[in-house]
Amino acid sequence: MSRRKIMTVATIAALVTGGVFLLSRTTRAGYESAEYKVVESDGEFEIREYPDLMLVATKTKIDAQGRDGSFMKLFRYISGANEAEQKISMTTPVFMENDKADSEVQMGFVMPKEVAVEGVPSPTGPDVDVRKRAGGRFAVIRFAGKLDKKLAKESEAKLRAWMETKGLTAAVSEDTESSQTSGVEAASYDPPFTPAPLRRNEVLIRLK
Repeated sequence: MSRRKIMTVATIAALVTGGVFLLSRTTRAGYESAEYKVVESDGEFEIREYPDLMLVATKTKIDAQGRDGSFMKLFRYISGANEAEQKISMTTPVFMENDKADSEVQMGFVMPKEVAVEGVPSPTGPDVDVRKRAGGRFAVIRFAGKLDKKLAKESEAKLRAWMETKGLTAAVSEDTESSQTSGVEAASYDPPFTPAPLRRNEVLIRLK
């Protein structure tokens, strides 16, 4: 292959990569995102303060990537499958919280602030619940890649090691009628078509 052809291919590849990157950033930025305050930042690690958030949630398995129908259950809810027949805007991130069964997680869409204030309508579809994600302080690690159980566990281990160097202690798991909290959550910010290297993922551990 001639030098000119190599340069042409390289230029096209760079333009495509740049275009996909800008598209993923633009798509992500187009959604309301759950609010938080950064208390401390250290490279890929942060300590954040979150307010209470209202979620609509359903059970899934993290490796299913929503292909088990869980994503569509929540998407149908925000598309009008609720008692108010209300269309609700998509937000970021999608939270995945460890359930009591290690193989299952609760996938949750964050309700927009306006909807949370006015009152979240009850779901009409099966296996979908509205619940509160209790606010608090979290240790967080941010990373790219295709989020699955293996990557989430590896990232959690890195985060716990960082927490140890900072003298941070994870909160004890707690379940109440008004709220549900567990020690570890994963969060995904990008649509499925986003290339793995450009995805924004996080693991969060609730702190004492």
